[in-house]
Amino acid sequence: MKSGFVSLIGRPNVGKSTLLNSIVGKKVAITSDKPQTTRNTIQGIYNEKDTQIVFVDTPGIHKPNHKLGKYLNKQAYYSIDDVDVVMMLIDASMPLGPGDKFIIERLDKVEKPVILIINKIDKLTKDELLQKIAEYKDLYDFKEIIPVSALKKDNVDEVVKVLKEYLPDSVQYYGENDITNKSTEFLIGEIIREKVFELTEEEVPHSLTCYVEHVEKKKGNYVINGVIVVDRDSLKKIIIGKQGTKIKEIGIKARKDLEELLQKKVYLELYVKVIKKWRDKEKYLQEFGFNEFE
Repeated sequence: MKSGFVSLIGRPNVGKSTLLNSIVGKKVAITSDKPQTTRNTIQGIYNEKDTQIVFVDTPGIHKPNHKLGKYLNKQAYYSIDDVDVVMMLIDASMPLGPGDKFIIERLDKVEKPVILIINKIDKLTKDELLQKIAEYKDLYDFKEIIPVSALKKDNVDEVVKVLKEYLPDSVQYYGENDITNKSTEFLIGEIIREKVFELTEEEVPHSLTCYVEHVEKKKGNYVINGVIVVDRDSLKKIIIGKQGTKIKEIGIKARKDLEELLQKKVYLELYVKVIKKWRDKEKYLQEFGFNEFE
């Protein structure tokens, strides 16, 4: 069978997670219009009868100006070196900038097929799209250039079709019904984090983390206790909102997505915990894998 690993790389906020979810058919990676929403390398799994494609969604590559940024870049670079095919995504509506050139320079050292995905083509005219293709064609020897709209699922099938041509004959790495390598608890925490970002706009920084404290199945339904972790008391007040209105809204939106993910009714309780990094650094390391969020 055809199977292998495909890395999704690109600047922050170009639509990598949206494309991954569109191909897999389920939400395995959270999306946000805020850059650097993805903090982990997340594997989404596409299965057909004779094909298995394991997509590795990565944090957006950017010029880091803090320790979290360096950590995210390291995660993204690792994914480039350990896959069969690399897919670079760009936002068609944005001009070619130093961020794209920075990534293309990194690709010069890659000895594997690199495919360019031009995303958000619904924002361009046909002539503008042709100009975009010509512009990137001169910068790097891409094996293929595929225009898509991940959000509208336009031409997404073509991505899968093309990838099959570059995958090796190999083993089936995951079960035929698997959609991700991440645990259910991880996905629940990520969905909660997505809703916090969505409803707090620029008020809450990306230092925020969410995790599941308890999940239990009762009478075929799920009872979930989720924890939102921040590092300042002021952020806790913002997330809870006046008389608890904000956290209630976060819970309502998260529950809707969780019920779609789990295909069961969900009872969700959310709590906000303050862990001040300068006092509890070891706890950060233990729970979240790196020691600085800012």
